[in-house]
Amino acid sequence: MATLDLRDVYRFWTEWSEEDQEWVGLCDAFPLMSWLEPDREAAETGIRSVVAEAIEMLTAEGQPLPPPTGLTEDQP
Repeated sequence: MATLDLRDVYRFWTEWSEEDQEWVGLCDAFPLMSWLEPDREAAETGIRSVVAEAIEMLTAEGQPLPPPTGLTEDQP
């Protein structure tokens, strides 16, 4: 069985923060998490890493994961 890419499960994006003068990486399924970096790609990489760690911790503790938000009806 293939491992799902987080992009297939959750939506990620980056936004510029005027207040912080850095890029903010965000994920819709984990709204309290963010990652600040001066580089846009680094911000996206950072939020993906934090979400992956959160998923590992929740799974290890037997806690439910947020429902998928990245899959569309057209995808299997």
